[in-house]
Amino acid sequence: MFADLKIDEIAPNPDQPRKFFDEEKHQELKGSIEENGLLQPVVVRPVEGGETPYMLIAGERRWRACKAIGKTVIQANILKDTDDETAYVLGIAENVGRENMTIMEEAGAYADLAAAGWGPLRIAKRFGKTETHIKWRLGLLTLRQEVSEMVDKGQIKPNLAWHIAQLNRGNQMVAATRYVRGDFDSEAEAQHFANGLKMMENQASLTGEQAPDAETQETRKAQKAKAKDGLGKAEEVLLPLLEELAAKKPEDLAVVLGDDLSRHVKVVGKLYSQVQLVRNLLSKAQGVQRAMEADFNRKALEVQKEAEEAKAEAKAEEKSATPQKKTGVKPAAKKATPGTAPKPTAKARPAARTTTARKAPAQKSTEAKPVAKAAEAAPTK
Repeated sequence: MFADLKIDEIAPNPDQPRKFFDEEKHQELKGSIEENGLLQPVVVRPVEGGETPYMLIAGERRWRACKAIGKTVIQANILKDTDDETAYVLGIAENVGRENMTIMEEAGAYADLAAAGWGPLRIAKRFGKTETHIKWRLGLLTLRQEVSEMVDKGQIKPNLAWHIAQLNRGNQMVAATRYVRGDFDSEAEAQHFANGLKMMENQASLTGEQAPDAETQETRKAQKAKAKDGLGKAEEVLLPLLEELAAKKPEDLAVVLGDDLSRHVKVVGKLYSQVQLVRNLLSKAQGVQRAMEADFNRKALEVQKEAEEAKAEAKAEEKSATPQKKTGVKPAAKKATPGTAPKPTAKARPAARTTTARKAPAQKSTEAKPVAKAAEAAPTK
């Protein structure tokens, strides 16, 4: 049922799948409605017992724009007997195919349906997507907030974002930051780097816990020398030949090669497929190598940090122990002083060495002897 409703009688849906509304697009829509009027009505449903009699199902951008330009009435399609889940599905259906719905909003909308019991296949059929598309969008929900914002801003594309989402939170930031700052020549290289980090997470070490034995080392050296020799021959022979052929015109090649042209086409076709395969493998190997380097650098930083913390802790313990030694010596010196005579000062020492000081004790001892004799003689009398 279509009707003209007062804008104030309609409330936005708090469970609206889309959370971000582009201000520039909002201004463009306002201008379009002012110039041409509302070309498509909003979709609402009655709400019993609510603050407003109607709630939006679809068309919040149009409702916002009409309200912003001062319209008091808006044309609406009223859907009766619509439950919360149906209203939510209709809201997703309106937004999911539009450019202004962000990738993470789309993923969140699918997640809400999954939480309501919808499987990926059912969601895919309902919105005209493939089941793989739905699964990959749901896989983005493990991204940390900072990386999700990069995805929503278009700094990271959905395919690479899915590979980053498979990593732990720390490695997610490593892969995303390095891609955004331009450390990789292509998105494929960044993807291979992310896959390499995932391999590092799944196993303790790509190189093994033990160093390779002598036989393994010799085998690796031989393989490396053979590959180097083969690439050298390709640079010397194959590349010049291909460059020479690429410089000619098709009509010239048709005449020059003659009956041998079909063979050249087959050989170059095989070369092309093998080069594509090897290039992809080398790119993956490069991603693994970079991941190993990143993992090594991270571990080196951890070791350095632990060493610095241990050094700082030892220094703090040494500093705290130094005052205790000083306080332990001083009390011992103070306890020793009460039991001994006070030490003379530097000025008093010369006076103690004078002749008078030496004779004084002798005089006292000579005077004491007669007194002692008198005391002994007294009883005889």
